[in-house]
Amino acid sequence: MGDTSRRGGRYGRVLADLAGAAAAWLVIDGVASVAAPRLRVGHWRSRAGFESYRAAYDEVMATLPEATRVHDVPTGYGTVRVNEWAAAADAPVTHRPVVLLPGIRSGIPMWGANLTHWIGRRTLYAMDAVGDAGLSTQSVPFTSFGDRAAWVEQALAGLDLDRVHVVGHSFGGAVAAHHALDHPGRVASVTLLEPVMVLHGLPASTYLWSALLMLPVPQSWKDHALAAIGGVSVAEVRERTPISVLVDEGARHYTAVTLVPRTFTDAEWTALPMPVRVDIADDRSLAGGTAAAARARALGTRPVTVWPRTTHSLPLQVAEELGPELERYWADHDR
Repeated sequence: MGDTSRRGGRYGRVLADLAGAAAAWLVIDGVASVAAPRLRVGHWRSRAGFESYRAAYDEVMATLPEATRVHDVPTGYGTVRVNEWAAAADAPVTHRPVVLLPGIRSGIPMWGANLTHWIGRRTLYAMDAVGDAGLSTQSVPFTSFGDRAAWVEQALAGLDLDRVHVVGHSFGGAVAAHHALDHPGRVASVTLLEPVMVLHGLPASTYLWSALLMLPVPQSWKDHALAAIGGVSVAEVRERTPISVLVDEGARHYTAVTLVPRTFTDAEWTALPMPVRVDIADDRSLAGGTAAAARARALGTRPVTVWPRTTHSLPLQVAEELGPELERYWADHDR
């Protein structure tokens, strides 16, 4: 749990928070939605709660390169906040844009460690998810997981983007996979970083640890649960960083609506017409770990990479390696 050889050790609390938020939402809220289904929209519980979250959001964003443009794109489900970093004037015109879909509770700020490797090389669009903490808003309820793919498609159309490379992490990886399945004509390639559920179900241990996060138990118990899910030490869980504060504030003040992604059939995976890349953590994976990687390879997906000494928060941990590797991948599929 406290493996000092793990990559990205300085992100300990962040790794636990991102993994814990994903697990808790998928397991606990998913069970609740089955037990008492109702149509509702994600919303802030109070103005004060939103302002507290917004302060944490702005603090993290202040550490990122300033966006070229900020868009609020209307869709049939709400308004999508999108930050755009335009390509440099001398960037090849053949380079297609990249769209980044975040994990649960983390929004645009989660890409801070990755953006610096790509800004200027090609145009980037990072989105806050509709129905989750962030600066997007939801006005119409989701009735199926396909609606999550639909708001992405509508946002891309609203931005007048023809074909793009899509990258999704965690829950955003599941959304990216569903979008690629439902709207293949918009996608030049898709990169799935620790995508939850679509390749493999959650590990059995995740259900137990996630339950503790939602129960009225001592905080010390919750710290141990976060440590177990995130693959970090309890001491690291108790650290505070700007992005961990952001995730905590989102979990505390935002009521989200869960529609749990489903695991794709073999036929659905092989029907995807665009290049698909899958990146999996070798420790505390919420995507299915080596079993998910083996399934993807058996279905012909290439490349499939299992990153050593990583956890569910893989984009943070391998930002240095992933930056140039994804740039080469996109360049190979810019047609």
